Amino acid sequence: MVLHVDRVELRIIELPLRFPFETSFGRIHSREIILITLYQDGIEGWGEAVTDRFPLYSEECNGTVLYISQHILIPLVLQSNWKDPGEWESHAQKYKGNPMAKCMIEMALWDLYGKIIGRSLSQIWGQKRKTIPVGISLGIEATPDALLKRIEWAMNLHYQRIKLKIKPHHDVEILRTVRTHFPNIALSVDGNAGYSLKEHESVLKKLDDFHLEMLEQPFSKDAWIAHAHLQKHIQTPICLDESLCSKFHIELMREIGAGRIVNIKPGRVGGYISALKMAQYCSKSELPAWCGGMLETGIGRAANVHLASTEGFIMPNDLSASDRYWFEDIIDPPFDLNTDGTLSVPENTGLGVSVRRNLIEKYAKWTIVMKR
Repeated sequence: MVLHVDRVELRIIELPLRFPFETSFGRIHSREIILITLYQDGIEGWGEAVTDRFPLYSEECNGTVLYISQHILIPLVLQSNWKDPGEWESHAQKYKGNPMAKCMIEMALWDLYGKIIGRSLSQIWGQKRKTIPVGISLGIEATPDALLKRIEWAMNLHYQRIKLKIKPHHDVEILRTVRTHFPNIALSVDGNAGYSLKEHESVLKKLDDFHLEMLEQPFSKDAWIAHAHLQKHIQTPICLDESLCSKFHIELMREIGAGRIVNIKPGRVGGYISALKMAQYCSKSELPAWCGGMLETGIGRAANVHLASTEGFIMPNDLSASDRYWFEDIIDPPFDLNTDGTLSVPENTGLGVSVRRNLIEKYAKWTIVMKR
């Protein structure tokens, strides 16, 4: 069997969010999303980029993904033949950076490959469980009462962990209020690199009072010494996100004591081969790891659910149900939360879900077709 993609569709859709989502980066009400479809002999594979309009989370944005995909990565796909998608990483790595663009294409290659050989992605990657534990990430709300209501809503749905977005001047008092009302829930916080050690060390040390599962990425991605310094002076485990772009960075984190928990996002690390290597390293090193989400549609969510079913992902993953984010997801069936706070791993071939083309057309803003 040889992968020889003969046609590619690259498109932008815009989906309204069911609830506004606010982090230290800002507040959004919809997501502009890049999707890719690869075709071979009438079979299609889908991928999704986790970038947004502006380069706030990382250097990449939708504009960079569109450029690198159209001019470099898609031509590479159309000019090449491979035994399986595992060869993609070595082909693409000569082009520096752009991990989210590369991940989008790798996702589509895996979906296409799985459908061709008749296996799901989790079966190909080494599935360890049929359901995965999940938590929920809640954005910054306008008032404490609004946040408490959102937490109660999430707890009634049986999410296994609540993660709150925090930012300077929206942290200690909010957590004090939350812990007063919910003293026993599994709770973590995410700073989205919005803090600095010099200005906020005393504030962040106070987070120990709230018995958190973790403090995620308080400082910028290159602030290794600051993370190591803070971790030495707090009991709360630091979890790194933006800082971890490869297995090497996990090794660095471990060596200097910059954190104790690993968030693995395939888009951030350049794809699923890289993510699997990182998870396997965490498993061997006894580092707790989980799969992070980035407001994906059901396409990207399906790939992440398959990934989280493999070795190394032992903590609740930030992969919520479809209705957490969308009025109508673009896949069928949507992801529904089980009563035990888990998501079921799709069993069909490839991503294991069907794309709702009527919704793709409804929300489409732009499409281009490229051929071999």
